[in-house]
Amino acid sequence: MTRHVVAATDDLAPGEHKLIEVAGREIGLFNVGGEFFALANRCPHGGGYMCEGFVTGLALSDGPGRYRLERKGEFLRCPFHGWEFEIRTGQSYCDPKSTRARKFNVTVEHGDELAKGPYVAERFPVSVERDYVIVDL
Repeated sequence: MTRHVVAATDDLAPGEHKLIEVAGREIGLFNVGGEFFALANRCPHGGGYMCEGFVTGLALSDGPGRYRLERKGEFLRCPFHGWEFEIRTGQSYCDPKSTRARKFNVTVEHGDELAKGPYVAERFPVSVERDYVIVDL
C-alpha cells in the first residue's frame, strides 16, 4: 500500500468534493461534516462518472405522499442511472447486498508529522583510527 498526499484539509470545506487523480486512478474526495472519504469515480452499476453526480441525503417515508430528507450530504447519486451510494461506506442503496462503490482509506495527518514521514536517510557507523576514516557497511 502506498500513501499519497492529495489535499490540505482546508482545500475542501464541509459538503464539498473534488476529483483527484492518484496513481492513474480518478478518485472522488469528499468532506462530509469535517470527515474525509474517497470513492472511485466509477459507478459499479453502470460505469458512470460518480463525481459528476449529485450529493444528497437519504429520502425516508412513513407513508404515501410523506417523505423527509435525512443525513443530508452523505449520499452520492450516480449521474447515469441515479443509483445512490453512501459516501462513508460506498454501500449501494439500490442493490445493497451485492453492489458498492470502491472505497479508499483516508487519513488526516498534521503537516509536521507528515513532513517527518518514514523517510530516513540510510546511516553508516563511522570511526577514526589514527589518520584514516573508516565507514562500516
